[in-house]
Amino acid sequence: MTYPVLQDKVVIVTGAAMGMGEATARLFAEAKAKVVVADFNVEKGQAVADDILANGGEATFVEVDISKSEQVQQMVAATVEKYGRLDGAVNNAALTPDNALVSEFDEDYWDRLMAIDLKGTALCMKYELQQLLKQGEGGSIVNISSVSGFRPQPNNIAYVAAKHGVVGMTKVAAMENGEHNIRVNTVAPGAIDTPMLRGALEEFGLDEASYAPQLSLLNRFGQAKEIAEGSLWLISDQSSYVTGTTLHVDAGYVGR
Repeated sequence: MTYPVLQDKVVIVTGAAMGMGEATARLFAEAKAKVVVADFNVEKGQAVADDILANGGEATFVEVDISKSEQVQQMVAATVEKYGRLDGAVNNAALTPDNALVSEFDEDYWDRLMAIDLKGTALCMKYELQQLLKQGEGGSIVNISSVSGFRPQPNNIAYVAAKHGVVGMTKVAAMENGEHNIRVNTVAPGAIDTPMLRGALEEFGLDEASYAPQLSLLNRFGQAKEIAEGSLWLISDQSSYVTGTTLHVDAGYVGR
C-alpha cells in the first residue's frame, strides 16, 4: 500500500534513524507524506532524511531525545515551522530490552528505559495532541508497543512493563480525544528482523531457521517494512473508524 494514501499529510516518526522507524519514514514518504525524521542519532537520522529527499520524497530531520520535555516540544514546533501543521505521528523510539532476572535487574537501566519507552512516548503524545487539538481538524497517532506488552518475556522486566504501559496510555488517549476526531492506536510487532534481533541471536548462539518457528506461525521473522505497513494503515484515512486498539503484527505469536 504505497500509493499516495498520505498525500500531503505531515507525520512525525520518532526513532527513525534505523530499523522499524527508518522503514516507516521511507514508506510514508513513498505514500507522499511530508515526513519528520526524528532521532537522537544525528548522523544516521540526517542520512535517512537526505536519502528520502534524493529519491523524490519530502523529509526533514529533527534531533530529539524524547525523554526531555523541552526537546519533544521543540520537535513538534520545528515540524509546524517547517510544514505549517501536523497530521499524525508514529511514536516508535525505544531502548533495547533489558536482560536480567527480576531479582537482579539494573536500576539505572530501568530508569533510562522507562524515561524513553514509557515517559518519552507519553511526552510525544502530550505535545502532538496539543498541536492536533489546536488545529481542530483531527489526526492520527500510532504508538509502537510490542508482543511483550501482551505476552511477557523473562529477563526483561523493564521493557515488558514499559510496553504494557504504552498499550494502556494509548487507550486513555483514544478515550480522551475521540470527540475531537483524533485517533490513537498501537502497533505491537513480533519478532522483526532488525539489527537488535540479529545481535540477540548472535549473543545467544541462535539462528533464524531454528528460532523463528518458536515466535511465528509463519516460521520466519518479520521485516521492518511489514510493521511500517501496519502504521501506514492506521495513520491513513483508510482506518478512519479505528481507535483505541492494537494491531498485532506478529505472525500469530500472541494468539497462539
